[in-house]
Amino acid sequence: MTERPHHRPMTPGDAFFADIAGGADPAMLREAGDLAATVLVRGARESQDPALAERVVHLAESEGLETLAEVWSGAPADTLAGSLWRLFLLRSWVYADPERVATEYEAGQRRVDVARVVAGVADPPGPDELRRMVDDVLRGIARGDFAVTLFRAAAFARIVAAGRASLGESSHDEITRMLTLSEQLESSGHAEIRHTLG
Repeated sequence: MTERPHHRPMTPGDAFFADIAGGADPAMLREAGDLAATVLVRGARESQDPALAERVVHLAESEGLETLAEVWSGAPADTLAGSLWRLFLLRSWVYADPERVATEYEAGQRRVDVARVVAGVADPPGPDELRRMVDDVLRGIARGDFAVTLFRAAAFARIVAAGRASLGESSHDEITRMLTLSEQLESSGHAEIRHTLG
């Protein structure tokens, strides 16, 4: 009987631990984020669960904005994941500073009449009205046409950008960021109509 040669067991090297310490694979995280966005938008509309819309609205609160950011914030604007990130970010911003948002919206609505109709905010637009409006926009993810949801959010952001410009209290970057958000949401709405929002 011949003895089998003894082999030293393999041990993982530093590279193995570096992969673990680095966290999730970015490609896998993006794929998971895309899948979650698709299920949320496409699956929610097919559901008959009336409570689903409310769960969608409060997703950032129940899961944490940081968690949503980890999954969706790196997604391009012209994707479902990128669009959802921008919608939830807009809602979080409205809830964080509703008085300022109301002031900027009120100043902007006189300058962007058509957008005001699309956004669908009560007049006068107080903090409570704006919170209700942004929640209603997010409910559209689950129970309405996603393109309409994106167009409403885009119109809202455009009015706020106009309000910031007219008040003269915001920096050029703050105005530009809000205008860019509006343009991205509107572009995504058109992509959704063309069935190219992936």
